[in-house]
Amino acid sequence: MTTINNGLLASLGIPAESLTNQAQFIRLVREGVSGEVVKRAVQTFDNRELFVRILGTTSGNLSRYYRLKKMNRENSEEMLDTIRLYSQAAQVFGGLEKAIEWIKTPVPALSGDKPENLFDTFEGRHWVSQVLRKIEYGEFV
Repeated sequence: MTTINNGLLASLGIPAESLTNQAQFIRLVREGVSGEVVKRAVQTFDNRELFVRILGTTSGNLSRYYRLKKMNRENSEEMLDTIRLYSQAAQVFGGLEKAIEWIKTPVPALSGDKPENLFDTFEGRHWVSQVLRKIEYGEFV
């Protein structure tokens, strides 16, 4: 993982290796991610509505998540998987700003959908990750 991503993950309060090491990822999911991670992710990625959708809450109730010491497994996994996608996109595009722009732009390889619109399901996140890998290896842009 690049220095960009290590800094990004540190700013979110997540150990960098937890997104690349499956055993550590699973351990962190089981332990539960704190609401502080949610708060920092909303601020860092400037995408409040995305996190409202993946957590299955309302915009008015999102701040309640900020105060949680530990989220449940499902929400923790969705948060970490979403952060992993942002991290992957930052690596592919050489920085977080370009990654955020791509995530908010319709992509022909995703049937013309914006990647952010697919983050609320496991299959959608997997599809976005596959497209990022293809871009990274030059299969298409």
